[in-house]
Amino acid sequence: MLLVDDHEVVRKGIRSILEDRFTTIDVAEAGTGDAALAVLEQGTFDAAVLDLSMPGRSGIDLLAEVKHRYPKLPVLILSLHAEEQFALRALRAGANGYVTKAAAAEQLVAAFEKVVKGGRYITEELAERIATQAGGGETAPHDRLSDREFEVMRGIASGESVGDIATRMHLSVKTVSTYRTRLLEKMNMTSNAELTRYAIQNGLV
Repeated sequence: MLLVDDHEVVRKGIRSILEDRFTTIDVAEAGTGDAALAVLEQGTFDAAVLDLSMPGRSGIDLLAEVKHRYPKLPVLILSLHAEEQFALRALRAGANGYVTKAAAAEQLVAAFEKVVKGGRYITEELAERIATQAGGGETAPHDRLSDREFEVMRGIASGESVGDIATRMHLSVKTVSTYRTRLLEKMNMTSNAELTRYAIQNGLV
């Protein structure tokens, strides 16, 4: 199993929980997205537990890249963010399950066990939200954004400049500006202040 989180203390806590339950588990660790991809190239893993919030490459981008390279690898997302904010986006990018870091250890164990066995782990609340959207129900404005547009919105709302976002996402300033223009149109907004207010109110930053 590969455990990816940029905080060593968090990795050790998660590792301890899983090793207590699965006594024969073999755990490799990575603190960045690039390190995770390098570790995956070195061996075969039965699952990956991935944090969404890490420096540099966004967790969604990393998830998409991992699933592109290793489509059969089960990936469980373990995130600080509530599932109503990021879970649907993560599932669309290929995640097999989503658990918040506020969840009890038993929930983490249950989720890990299910995805390793080839299943998907979602809560009843998330299942209801998925069903509502599938049935044509109302979606949140930010759910209409592409992953890149969503990441640019979060950067703007966090106080980053277009140049800062471009550097972090390895994109040109012009490309980030284009994403900004598109997401403002999709969100029916006209300024960074509106985006920031919306992101804060919806717990997206």
